[in-house]
Amino acid sequence: MDENTEVVQRLTDQDCWDHISGEALGRLVTHVGEVLDVFPVNFVVDDGTIVFRTAEGSKLTELTINDEVLFEVDAHTETDAWSVVVRGHARRLRTNDEVQAADALPLKPWIPTLKYNYVRIVPTSLSGRAFVRSEEPDRYGIQQY
Repeated sequence: MDENTEVVQRLTDQDCWDHISGEALGRLVTHVGEVLDVFPVNFVVDDGTIVFRTAEGSKLTELTINDEVLFEVDAHTETDAWSVVVRGHARRLRTNDEVQAADALPLKPWIPTLKYNYVRIVPTSLSGRAFVRSEEPDRYGIQQY
């Protein structure tokens, strides 16, 4: 029997959405050539997608060059934890209708900077795990070293 089966649970797609919908901070992973970058961003979930704002710069440039991204959100308490990874495609919102709809979302910058660009991540897949947190089991006597 695997000692991890009772403390690690695979999340369904709906569980993943339920978890990230209650959060506001995630990490965007971009990939251009051999360069991977990770950016913390505040976000909202909107109709099965993720929306965030950004200023001009490397984040926007990188996702324009390669729109395939990962987006990771996690949280924990003293007794449990979870982590969700969203794979998808990111694109800057460009039309007036898209931007006006995004303006109506409860999405404001966390720091006093001007962020004129909205980006929407359309997921291709979600994966998530939930964990029970507790003390580590006795490691001695279980496996030969």
